[in-house]
Amino acid sequence: MAAARHSTLDFLLGATADCNAVLKALQPIFQEQGMTETVHNWEDHGYLATYIKKNGSFANLRIHPHGVVLVDLQSYSDYTKGREEVDQLLNKVEEKMKDLFHGNIKRVKRLPAILRGGVIDRYWPTADGRLVEYDIDEVVYDEDSPFQNIKILHSKQFGNILILSGDVNLAESDLAYTQAIMGSGKEDYTGKEVLILGGGDGGILYEIVKLKPKMVTMVEIDQMVIDGCKKYMRKTCGDVLDNLNGECYQVLIEDCIPVLKRYAKEGRMFDYVINDLTAVPISTSPEEDSTWEFLRLILDLSMKVLKQDGKYFTQGNCINLTDALTLYEEQLSRLYCPVEFSKETVCVPSYMELWVFYTIWKKQADI
Repeated sequence: MAAARHSTLDFLLGATADCNAVLKALQPIFQEQGMTETVHNWEDHGYLATYIKKNGSFANLRIHPHGVVLVDLQSYSDYTKGREEVDQLLNKVEEKMKDLFHGNIKRVKRLPAILRGGVIDRYWPTADGRLVEYDIDEVVYDEDSPFQNIKILHSKQFGNILILSGDVNLAESDLAYTQAIMGSGKEDYTGKEVLILGGGDGGILYEIVKLKPKMVTMVEIDQMVIDGCKKYMRKTCGDVLDNLNGECYQVLIEDCIPVLKRYAKEGRMFDYVINDLTAVPISTSPEEDSTWEFLRLILDLSMKVLKQDGKYFTQGNCINLTDALTLYEEQLSRLYCPVEFSKETVCVPSYMELWVFYTIWKKQADI
């Protein structure tokens, strides 16, 4: 599979670098590849040598006088062939540097190549901004709905992964997520009325139906998410999405806000409300971010349809986003009714980061 490969090799030296000596030592390696050289040098700032091959491949050699030497290679070729050629060149550079400095190198770092422009996109950022390379080997589903882009990609470790508008939502491996947003096995759903907001992957609905509730109502705005998941995420949803109505559940293809307003007006109440719509925003400007406004509205409406002794479950975000999580907790003090909350941190396999979940309930009046 052809793709652009960006390979790197970094050296942290044990002392300052003789930039000219490093350049002269490494020049022959690139010249042997038939690469054309251009050299820039700056007083007190070292050298930048660029090597360009006739096929468009190129290398940058950046030599900093304070002891950092960086090599970047970019090429476009078949994955296996291109990898072998680049590895051979980087091996020669590494050997020459070790000979030149006689062990006076603190660190040598060669990262896995970043593949760009290929058919399969393996790179998805974590919530706290770190880049993760997934072992994606197949695009299973890729469609645009009126609301979002929907991808289902296959991972060798995690099974099929649902990705909505670039955000990793849920993989077939992620039962831990579903269990956490349901109360981590501490709740008795037998004979209870449950409202699920979102949840188009069907995971929550599938697990709750097993627990013999009286009725589960799931409100999902995007029919195409359901269509994709019932075909390609069956390890998560089983057969529960094959029909929008079952013995103890119904799925409404609607915007949840009008539904919540309608239920509040009708006086309909639930033992559990599970919000699987969106994570806590990364932005810490709630007065300017429409997602924060949306979350506050959902919280207020959900409290209006939650029984006095009921519980509201939702995801938070990555545990590292402490400012955003703190801000979310502050929003809970601004609801129309006083509430209390607890939180739990869970490892969700495909997220590759610890994730915070909230349980919220109405504060009981003092007797």
